Amino acid sequence: MTTSEPAVPDATDPASPAPRGGLDTATPDLPGWTHIYSGKVRDLYVPADGSITERIGQECVLVVASDRISAYDHVLASEIPDKGRILTQLSLWWFEQLGVAHHVLASTVEAGVPAAVEGRAMICKKLDMFPVECIARGYLTGSGLEEYRQSRTVCSLPLPDGLVDGSRLDDAIFTPSAKAEVGEHDENITYAAVVETVGEDVAARLRELTLEIYTKAEAIARGRGIILADTKVEFGFDAATGVITLGDEVLTPDSSRFWDAATYEPGKAQPSYDKQYVRDWLTSAKSGWDRSSDVPPPALPADVVARTRSRYVEAYEKLTGRTFA
Repeated sequence: MTTSEPAVPDATDPASPAPRGGLDTATPDLPGWTHIYSGKVRDLYVPADGSITERIGQECVLVVASDRISAYDHVLASEIPDKGRILTQLSLWWFEQLGVAHHVLASTVEAGVPAAVEGRAMICKKLDMFPVECIARGYLTGSGLEEYRQSRTVCSLPLPDGLVDGSRLDDAIFTPSAKAEVGEHDENITYAAVVETVGEDVAARLRELTLEIYTKAEAIARGRGIILADTKVEFGFDAATGVITLGDEVLTPDSSRFWDAATYEPGKAQPSYDKQYVRDWLTSAKSGWDRSSDVPPPALPADVVARTRSRYVEAYEKLTGRTFA
């Protein structure tokens, strides 16, 4: 599963750890808002006084997507131009398509988003986030493939023999993971562990919503020539409505694995619409970086930055049918 952000709408501890890698994640000073947290990609702000909360009508947070990029649990020194805008605009488009309760309250300057972060920020409901990464898989790859090769299971769910890298599953499966601290790996867990963590009723609803979102999104993506192999979503409890609500980002190249349907071929690793160019270069001899060391990764070459940006733009445009300006 693509490594992604912790659930920022609930990460309100100013002492939260900085991303691994020693990068100074400078954040803009936004009048009316107080910065309280930075994750691998997103920065979180809360209203500096009661005027914003009063105007919005409920407790809220400002979630700002930066152009930072992470790989192998490091935030890199290089940024990908427009990445924050692409992630935000794609998430907003998906929220419109899904028809489920979500956390977005506003996304325009007219509605209160600071002009300095226009296009890459959302004013969101303040949710009590569940400590579970909700993952749906419709294809076998990544960490799921690794477990399958050892035990013919994924998150202890039995799968048939004979599957290969990229095999489509008869039915999508819910394969949750436990949230890890920034710089650590999320850990796959069983459904029983989710029940133990959040209770039987909530666990059942999280599984139902996750598979509902994946099923709808997979059909939409397939109609646009893209395969949605798997995705990670996060949910929280909205105290104002009493509803389990979709939070964080949704169905972006950072939280999902997208493949080109035209080149899909089971039995091998599929090129994905994400930061694969970054990973490939970092693990190549050209980078000179030892992944097992404590040394932060080097800066990315200009061509790797450009190709990575073009991959994000391509995913946005193919999925939405819109031109990224």
